[in-house]
Amino acid sequence: MAHKTIHPDGWLPAKGYANGVLTKDGVLHIGGQIGWDADKQFVSDDFIGQMRQALANIRAIVEAAGGSVADVTRLTWFVTDKAEYLARQAEVGQAYRDVFGRHFPAMSMVVVSGLIEDGAKVEIEATAHLQ
Repeated sequence: MAHKTIHPDGWLPAKGYANGVLTKDGVLHIGGQIGWDADKQFVSDDFIGQMRQALANIRAIVEAAGGSVADVTRLTWFVTDKAEYLARQAEVGQAYRDVFGRHFPAMSMVVVSGLIEDGAKVEIEATAHLQ
């Protein structure tokens, strides 16, 4: 098999996409994660709450593949409100460290006019390299 679909236990099915795809050489591609939980319900209307959940989702996918956040090598963030992101840097940093600790992979930030799921304020995709 060239690749394996990664889907954390207890999560509702992904329809039309995969949460994670692990290649035979150990690269884990994680699709964009938003601030909803395993039941596809938003945990918060707040940017920080959604950001924390999106990162927790990434962590859950990496762990379901047998890795840890230390294996994450890249994060790409899509945010709908640049001003809010910049104004809340202290909270962003704290929420990030709460989920990822002091592991800081390569990151990009893209400001977008909207995301597919109504109510989503942030979407984060990731790449990890599992040993």
